[in-house]
Amino acid sequence: MTDVQEKGSEYNSGSEGNASKEQVAVFERPKGIRGLYYHPLTQVILLAFVCFMCPGLFNALNGLGGGGQVDPTTSANANATLYATFAAGAFFSGSVNNKLGSRLTLWLGSLGYPLYIGAYLALNIHPHAGAFLIAAGAILGICAGLLWSAQGSLMLGYATEGQKGKFIAVFWAIFNMGAVVGAAVSFGQNFHSTANSVSNSTYIAFLVLTLIGVVITTLMANPAQVIRTDGTRVTTPRHPSWKVEIYGLWVTLRTDPMIILLFPMFFASNWFYTWQFNDYNDALFNIRARSLNNLVYWLSQSVGALIMGTLLDQKFISRRVRAFSGWTILFAMVWIVHIWAYFYQKDYTRASIPPDASKLDIYSSGYPARIWLYIFCGLLDAMWQTASYWIMGAMSNDPAKLAHFAGFYKSIQSAGAAGAWRADAVKIPYMNLFLSTWILLIAGLVFALPMLHLRVKDHTDLADETLLRMDDSGHILDTEEVVRERPEVAQVIGEKD
Repeated sequence: MTDVQEKGSEYNSGSEGNASKEQVAVFERPKGIRGLYYHPLTQVILLAFVCFMCPGLFNALNGLGGGGQVDPTTSANANATLYATFAAGAFFSGSVNNKLGSRLTLWLGSLGYPLYIGAYLALNIHPHAGAFLIAAGAILGICAGLLWSAQGSLMLGYATEGQKGKFIAVFWAIFNMGAVVGAAVSFGQNFHSTANSVSNSTYIAFLVLTLIGVVITTLMANPAQVIRTDGTRVTTPRHPSWKVEIYGLWVTLRTDPMIILLFPMFFASNWFYTWQFNDYNDALFNIRARSLNNLVYWLSQSVGALIMGTLLDQKFISRRVRAFSGWTILFAMVWIVHIWAYFYQKDYTRASIPPDASKLDIYSSGYPARIWLYIFCGLLDAMWQTASYWIMGAMSNDPAKLAHFAGFYKSIQSAGAAGAWRADAVKIPYMNLFLSTWILLIAGLVFALPMLHLRVKDHTDLADETLLRMDDSGHILDTEEVVRERPEVAQVIGEKD
């Protein structure tokens, strides 16, 4: 048994603006190997390695453009189907996570990735297996919604308020190293190839790695046994029925409607992949150059996540100032990347690059500048995703609410991705898709700005944690009732920055 101490913690009671004091349970963290295993950062690292092996390898495959195929049409249709089911399922996946528990939800979510990679292997062996790939994409969409809702709940729930940027950055850096390893495998196996598609051995290597990711999910700790670094326990959802849990989804939207102002930012957050992967990397480069581009793209993601995460956790700057600083950096990066890209995009169209065209190689003139653009695309992506997660984490410390937020994020994000991949599959002009990417990113930032001003505070209050204050029947207690009847839930507030 751990020793339990008590400490005073101040919060806004929500009652006529008066501050109250409550007793927050503080637990002694276990020592030795057990303490290392149950450390929240260790669990986030394990979580990152699950995503390293599963969505990380998925990203590496998509980053090749067309999933490594000569004709990207089938891959684009599979991705459109994947993101459509992802969008539909992810909206409710937070409720599934809160009912089944994050560890089981994560395991179920991981199962779709080896199926999807295996479908590409089947397509490489049997060119008429396109329907199987599209069906696998639909299944993966449902699984991905589960995986990412569990991931968001755990990653943000394990951190104290002052650690969220760090935990996001560590997760994102490790997760994207999966894509780096996958891209390195592809680059090594295709270095001597000037063809436009990858070999069976590349898909087999990816398949084995995703299966390892499924195994890692079984090695993770029960979140209820994890104690944060400030001594507070990670709260776990307690809702006993599906009815109350689905009601919690509605309560999350009704009581924190500011999340809706982030939906345009969410929508844009995967839209740009289609242009980057298919309409730039696949359109202009042969498989050797695409593999190298893919490698540096995901490597730059780790750098971008660490830069943004470090900025957003600077304790000598208030949380509100950090939020606006992150927004400013994103705004500048969007303009830098897309002005630069415009000068390349204006010089080619779908008609000017037929499937059998001789494409740019790593030794071609003009290649270095173009790979640098791809590096900046990777930096922007990581900074955008890191900032999005951090903003959600600034709105709540409750893993149940964060699971819903992560579900909203992935649902809206995937709806955008489905639209973009389908637009590419029906051969929308490259320039149209490029301009839509630019416009959506700017719109996402514009809509997010008033939300940052109105909703992001320097400290999360118990009054903001509506879902945490819901009892098993769905009744929402006021803050004074919580202090009186269930003081243990106050531990979710964590430490102040």
